[in-house]
Amino acid sequence: MELRIFTEPQQGATYDDLLAVARCAEEAGYGAFFRSDHYLKMGAVSGDPGPTDAWTTLAGLARDTRRIRLGTLMTAATFRLPGPLAITVAQVDQMSGGRVELGIGTGWYAEEHTAYGIPFPSLGERFDRLEEQLAVVTGLWATPPGATFDFAGTYYPVSASPALPKPVQDPRPPILLGGMGPKRTPRLAARYADEFNLPFASVEDSAAQFDRVRAACAETGRDPGELRWSNALVLCCGRDDAEVARRAAAIGREPDELRENGLAGTPAEVVDKIGRYAEIGSERLYLQVLDLADLDHLELVAAEVQPQL
Repeated sequence: MELRIFTEPQQGATYDDLLAVARCAEEAGYGAFFRSDHYLKMGAVSGDPGPTDAWTTLAGLARDTRRIRLGTLMTAATFRLPGPLAITVAQVDQMSGGRVELGIGTGWYAEEHTAYGIPFPSLGERFDRLEEQLAVVTGLWATPPGATFDFAGTYYPVSASPALPKPVQDPRPPILLGGMGPKRTPRLAARYADEFNLPFASVEDSAAQFDRVRAACAETGRDPGELRWSNALVLCCGRDDAEVARRAAAIGREPDELRENGLAGTPAEVVDKIGRYAEIGSERLYLQVLDLADLDHLELVAAEVQPQL
């Protein structure tokens, strides 16, 4: 089981805050630093000093870190056109020396779209657009040097594209898809994903959705063993109950609720729950860290949980 760090900067963080977490995660031996792609806070927090752009952040981290992998959970397909997105991700992959991963989804948070003038079509259209985005991004990356790429899309037609630049990673940066949609999500994952991720889902719900994706793979003739399987859970670990309670209070949550719905408790409790996800085939856990100033939290899990996995 690989542990990765997952942050939510729209809740209030500067680039320097994120850099400190990414460097701490790198030195502590975590597999990756991921961030959300949102332009508006959620809940009662202030969100100060305001949002930061996901791919601008990752471009900076590409130069300010050395080893840790970098990615998004999840880039909203509504935010970016697929051609420029393919260019951006390829460029950040080059800047990082081949350490970038693209998590992408339909986009879901209507209020951030209205707050910043971003169109927000119906869910069905957002899925249609996501499917075309995946076709364009992967098609551009897969086009041989010297050839051109064409795509007869409804929303994103492409003609005679030179399909440049190319990412460093071969055949491409890993693509992450996820979510609990029962039909289109598994089909898109079976066709395009290198990793399938479920955020904030129980062991039971994760197992059921993993099975749907495996069934979709079987329908398309793809070996489900080609996919990596992962979950994302909010982290609240402490050396004792008092420290767990302090960390839960810092993010406005209750310890018992976090033990039920997140990854919370003492290191022994956390290891036990990770084991339950491992039993259903999960291979990676993205630890959602909400208090970005508490770097001791990351160091505790690295020292007392990670060696037991």
